Amino acid sequence: MINSPEISVILPGYNEADNIDTLLAQLDAAMSDVSSQFEILYVDDGSTDESLLKLKQAQSLYPNLRVLKHQSNFGQSAAVLSGITAARGNLLITMDSDLQNDPADLPAMLDFMNREQADAVCGVRQNRQDRNGKVFFGRFANRVRRWALNDNITDAGCSLRIIKRTALVQLPAFLALHRFLPTLIMIHGFKVIEMPVSHRARIGGFSKYGVNDRIWVGIYDIIGLCWYRCRFIPTGRLRD
Repeated sequence: MINSPEISVILPGYNEADNIDTLLAQLDAAMSDVSSQFEILYVDDGSTDESLLKLKQAQSLYPNLRVLKHQSNFGQSAAVLSGITAARGNLLITMDSDLQNDPADLPAMLDFMNREQADAVCGVRQNRQDRNGKVFFGRFANRVRRWALNDNITDAGCSLRIIKRTALVQLPAFLALHRFLPTLIMIHGFKVIEMPVSHRARIGGFSKYGVNDRIWVGIYDIIGLCWYRCRFIPTGRLRD
């Protein structure tokens, strides 16, 4: 285990046993080109398959892999929050564990973030490899969110992000947090940029989220974010 990692990669996962070995190999290869001081935090969100067994076996190959486990399935936002809380790096990377995000995009994202002196860089998925209905709804939802919140975030559903730890203070905890992280960071006064990233078809496992799971909850969350933007007290950027 690395004592003082520069970068923490947070992987929330639920019943993704079929993808774990490939994901860790690709992520280790991509990150090794960027830094020797990185850790991988896999947050198992109450999986009922062989995910935990595979993760424990993988730790012999990847000594920088830390495994956290929820006792029950609390959802992706809870898993992301657990990872943020446990992470030790100054830069935090979040990405899906289903192999649809490509770890090979990370070096370019880090370089872009440094050149632009941004606090966060968020991926915008190109040529999405999902069902047509899911892609259509995602685009529609992004338009509604941008209109309501005026945040100019192109692809709030993309989990591939790199964020400075200093931009993650004062986070409110709620069930759809992972989708609104870029918006919250902007509300708190930090610089968020975007860049195109690749998107791959799912090979193993199956999607845990459907259109009906999101549509009404999404509207409710947008209303909540509008209220929060008007009412939050900015304490996260205090300096001596």
